[in-house]
Amino acid sequence: MSSNAGLSPLNVGDYSPGVCNIGPAEIARRRMAGHIGLLVSAAVLAGLVAVGAPHWTRLILVLPAGGSASGYLQAWFHFCAGFGSRGIYNFGSLGTVQDVADPEARALDRAKSLRIGVGSLAIGAGVAIVAALLPI
Repeated sequence: MSSNAGLSPLNVGDYSPGVCNIGPAEIARRRMAGHIGLLVSAAVLAGLVAVGAPHWTRLILVLPAGGSASGYLQAWFHFCAGFGSRGIYNFGSLGTVQDVADPEARALDRAKSLRIGVGSLAIGAGVAIVAALLPI
């Protein structure tokens, strides 16, 4: 039996600098981007294996796998890296954004955006390296 001790769902509905800058509609969009990136990654790997491409060519997976990771991380953290970089947030319908006026809040958002970007790249690189090392 697993325990969720210490884990609690984030209250999606309030902007929190460096923590949460998107609501349910935007979160769903990021999750879908993660799904699409995952499907593209699997299709690229399958295609490369099917045509007998050299193993090193599988390193191209860093792009779709990193994109997939970015979508999933943004959905998980309820934080859009692009919005954080631009100093905006959205808890309403898609396409509606509000500016973050406070410079300290903007700095926290940029830092979170950078962490998501670096994490996505690291995950994408890890997936690509593992795929290149697979003996198939």
